[in-house]
Amino acid sequence: MRRIYYANGSVLTDDMTCKALLRYARALAEADLADVVQVPIRQEDGAIVYSHFLIGPASQIFSNPVGEPNTEPFDAAIIEKLESATARLHPARPDWSEEMTDVPDLDMPSFS
Repeated sequence: MRRIYYANGSVLTDDMTCKALLRYARALAEADLADVVQVPIRQEDGAIVYSHFLIGPASQIFSNPVGEPNTEPFDAAIIEKLESATARLHPARPDWSEEMTDVPDLDMPSFS
C-alpha cells in the first residue's frame, strides 16, 4: 500500500496503481500536457472508491510506502490505461528497471 500526497492531502492506493500514476504524471509533464485520471483508493473506513487526479506539468505528487506492499485496491484496467497513455507519450518506452524497484510491474503486453 502506498500513500500518495497531492494538493495538501493524501490517499491510499495499491503499489502498482501508484507506480503507473507517477509514470504517467512524469510523461505528461515532459510533454507539457495535463490529464484527469481516475484511480482506486482506500478510504479511512476501509471502503474502496475511485478518486480523480488532475496531473500534468505543475503536479507535485509523491508517495510513501505504508505498511507491507499491497495489491488492494487494485484495478488492472486502470493500470493498463495509465501505462498505455504513458507509452503513447514515450513511444521509445524508456527502461524503468531502476525506478520504484520496491513495486513490481504489472505483466502487460507491449503498448507500442
